[in-house]
Amino acid sequence: MVKLFLTDVDGCLTDGGMYYSAEGETMKRFCVYDGMGMVCLQQAGIPCGILTSENSTVVKARAEKLKLKYLYLGVGSKVNPDCLTKLQAAQQICEELGIGMEEVCFVGDDINDVELLSAVGYPCCPPNARPEVRAIPNIRILKTPGGQGAIREICDEILQSY
Repeated sequence: MVKLFLTDVDGCLTDGGMYYSAEGETMKRFCVYDGMGMVCLQQAGIPCGILTSENSTVVKARAEKLKLKYLYLGVGSKVNPDCLTKLQAAQQICEELGIGMEEVCFVGDDINDVELLSAVGYPCCPPNARPEVRAIPNIRILKTPGGQGAIREICDEILQSY
């Protein structure tokens, strides 16, 4: 049974694209269905969080709007090897909640997600994930692309199992 829901951002909560304004500000497009899925999980008592290698004020704003319990920015970054890995961040959360990694659902799509996806009980990825991710044993490949409701798809499945 899933007791914690975590997701990456780019390629999962978004389509993986980044938009830049003339002033250099990064913008991201989020799917409202995904947000509602995480709100529904939280209302059912399942804490949710974001683990991303980006250090983005846009992602922080989205997490705050959804009232997510956990937000780890800059984790698993190849640019900053001294930071926590996504696996270490998830382990910290599990320790705080008193749950095991087998009770975690994580949605990821790229090579910096492989370690955590390989360690959780409910690994998921959108169909547009990298081949290395789709090749992980027992991974659930979602039908919906990232940024278009992939997160909502798995949230609804989790809620139906309760």
